Order: sequence, then structure tokens, then C-alpha cells
Amino acid sequence: MESQEITDLKSALRDVASKRREWAFALNPEAGHDLAEQFMHAIAISPGLAVSGYWPLEGELDVRPLLQKLRSFGHRIGLPIVVKRGEPLVFREWRDHDDMVEGKFKVMTPPDHAPEVIPEVLLVPLLAFDPNGYRLGYGGGFYDRTLDKLRHRAQLNGHRLPLAVGVAYAAQEVPDVPRGPYDQPLDWIVTERSVFKFS
Repeated sequence: MESQEITDLKSALRDVASKRREWAFALNPEAGHDLAEQFMHAIAISPGLAVSGYWPLEGELDVRPLLQKLRSFGHRIGLPIVVKRGEPLVFREWRDHDDMVEGKFKVMTPPDHAPEVIPEVLLVPLLAFDPNGYRLGYGGGFYDRTLDKLRHRAQLNGHRLPLAVGVAYAAQEVPDVPRGPYDQPLDWIVTERSVFKFS
């Protein structure tokens, strides 16, 4: 269980980080194209791996240019579905011929009939990140539960661990993200300016 002190520190940082993200978005709303170039130049993923992204909310860095590039190279693309609070995410395939629908928290998602995708590479949204590879999320714990589940499943089956890539504006970096016992570390962070790899 996370301590009240950590919970309070995260809450305070979310307020600051949200404003920094708004500022970064206003300066460069097209940063998603720069992000795609940074990712493609730095991170080589095996052909055929399934990738999860997200449909951006207002102010979030737009990963759709990157998702479209990856799909053109044959990767299946999944987008997250919130099943219910306290549960890991489910991912459904993003296909051109499907109309998007509004899911929980006003997030656009593929329709219920779209095939489920088990991602091997996850593009993870965030509010802030630090040099140690930890992220500050939105407070629901969905990605931490999802990464924990996918990593545990891979270890049990002797498979390669899924790759978790945080996606953010460079301005979202902070010296230290407060973290609790269940917060999952990232393998990479990609911004519109640079790429960070964590051991």
C-alpha cells in the first residue's frame, strides 16, 4: 500500500506537471512527428511485434504519427480500453476501417468487436518522468497494473519481457518522481527532442 506522504507528493506534482505539459503543447502541438523520428532512429523493435499506443487527449503528445509508421511496417497496433477501476487495461486493434468510440474518461477507443491485442511494446502516456525511468501517471494505476501483469506473464512463460516506452514532451522531465511499491519502471523514454534508455 502506498503511504499517504507519497500520495500527497504525487498529487502536488500532478498539478505542476499538468501545467508544464500544457505549456509544451502550446509551443509545439505538432511534436508527435518529431517524436516519431526520435523513436524510429533510436529503438529497433523486431518485425511483427504488437505495439500499444493511445488516442491522445487534449494536451497529450500525439503518438498517432508514430503508430501509423509502425503499422506501415507490419506491426499490429492496440489502443487501451479501461475495463473498470483497479483492473489492468485491455487493448483492442486500431484498424483504418473501424470507427472509434468514446470509452471511459472520454478516451477514444476501437469498437468492442475489434480484436484484442497483447502488446509486446507499450507506448505509455505520462505527466512527468525522471532520470531513473519512473513516470507519474494520472492516478488510476492502470498502466502500472498492466505492466505488472504483462511482465509477470512473460516471466512465467519464459518469454521476452514487454518493452515499456514512456512518451512525453522534454519539458515533462523532473528531478525525481515520488514512487510507491507498485510503480513500474520504464525501459525507455522518448520525447520530441531526445531518447533515454534505462538498464
